Amino acid sequence: MGRRWWALGALVASMLVLGFDLTILNVALPTIAEELGATTGQQQWMADAYVVVFAALMLPAGLLGDRFGRRRMLITGLALFLAGSLMGALVGSVELVIAARAAMGVGGALVMPLALAVLPSLFGDPKDRTKAVGIISAASALGVPLGPIIGGWLLEHFWWGSIFLVNIPMAALGITACVLLLPETSDPAPPRVDTVSTALTALGLGALIYGIIEAPGRGWGSPLVVGVLAAGAALLTALVLRERRSARPMLDLVLLRHRGFLLNTVAATLVMFVMSGLLFLLPVHLQAVLGYGALGTGVRMLPMMGGLMVAARGSGALVRRVGPRAVIGAGLVVLAFAALLGSRTTVDSGYGFTALWLSVAGLGFGFAVVPAMDGAIAALPADRAGSGSGLLMTVRQVGSAVGIALLGSLLAAAYTSGLDTSGLPAAAAGTAGDSVVAAHVVADRLDVPRLAASADAAYIHGMNLALLVCGIAALVSALLVMTLLPDSREPDSRREEDKSTRGGADREREAVRDGTTARERATAGETEGDAGVAPAPADAGQ
Repeated sequence: MGRRWWALGALVASMLVLGFDLTILNVALPTIAEELGATTGQQQWMADAYVVVFAALMLPAGLLGDRFGRRRMLITGLALFLAGSLMGALVGSVELVIAARAAMGVGGALVMPLALAVLPSLFGDPKDRTKAVGIISAASALGVPLGPIIGGWLLEHFWWGSIFLVNIPMAALGITACVLLLPETSDPAPPRVDTVSTALTALGLGALIYGIIEAPGRGWGSPLVVGVLAAGAALLTALVLRERRSARPMLDLVLLRHRGFLLNTVAATLVMFVMSGLLFLLPVHLQAVLGYGALGTGVRMLPMMGGLMVAARGSGALVRRVGPRAVIGAGLVVLAFAALLGSRTTVDSGYGFTALWLSVAGLGFGFAVVPAMDGAIAALPADRAGSGSGLLMTVRQVGSAVGIALLGSLLAAAYTSGLDTSGLPAAAAGTAGDSVVAAHVVADRLDVPRLAASADAAYIHGMNLALLVCGIAALVSALLVMTLLPDSREPDSRREEDKSTRGGADREREAVRDGTTARERATAGETEGDAGVAPAPADAGQ
């Protein structure tokens, strides 16, 4: 029993690395924009290059873990992440920073799904597994507030590349812990890694995100934007059609027939959509508009992270008392309220108002994401923990990438249309339109205070529109969850749903793969229906 919790510590160290990286970069974006002259679109790509690669490789990463061993591939992912971080610390241009972020995404794609995939083998008891999911979520959340604080301190004392260096000792610690403490698990009959499907995923997501990011500058009706978006949709459609015909698909769409898995995944994805968008928007607001330094910005993001960790810690007890449907639905409603409240921000609001709605948003995040993640993982067959959790994390990361791209593009369009550059030279006006950071640089250089004021007002207008979209999306998701999500306190109905789900194409593929008899499959289905979770493999206690 003790070894399980020590092994969980290895996963916590791994997740801390990812948490550090996400928020450190966002806090550094204004500094990088000023020193390297990055436009808003390039800043979006610095964030999204990591996320797009992350999402595209998540599914094959899960399958690689199933085939070659989850511990082995988790260590490989941490090593790749370390190498990408070293590259990021040494480069000196926007394009190379984006390339370094993409390289880090390859490592992150291995770390995230496999850290979750090993949980069923470590914790067969639903209560222990819920606690483990909460701890891993809290670890990810802990990296988020510590990242800006550490990164802000580094930015105030060293060059911007130092924000990548902090990942190196954390990745090394994660590797060491995994080698010493984590047991090896794998799928006895793993599917092959489909390179064509992997390419379709990467190209389809990349085209979709590229079109969304480029649309504000080129126009949504631009032939390039329309063509790229259409190509992205066609590639992703081809991916779905290919996977539906596969006997052992990388994108296991049969799992989405389970209503509990589908709706929990949708809820977790919406949370990532909102959270990633906020983490992209807020640092610029705090630094460029409110005038705080990098370290001050990191400290002032703590209310959201504090609320998230408090809710993540308390969500398990609430789920046991009132059921996951009520907790997830309430979390989404709280998140919607926070976003709608934040959309009332004005130039004169100050940080106090921001801290208020950030705290509420953190509570909504925590109460929605932890039970949603646990509910989705519980619906997975144990022998497909890698590919199933890979599907879950892929969809979440797609939500994250789309959140940064869509909300960032909405902000960029509103900022450009609201910025007053009248009377400025054409070159200066073009530079000011790139970002609010660039507008402040131009205003200081030309001594035009009205330009800075106009840029602040335009940025807040765009941020408010993005928050309004977040609030509406959260309300719609809450309605879907409260209406359609199965309640674990209804065992009879859930048992029947589990049997019917496992009794269809999913069970057929399992029979082909490992030759189980009809009686064995029925027994497995009844066990899952009674417990509400996937049965643990034989090595769960080792």
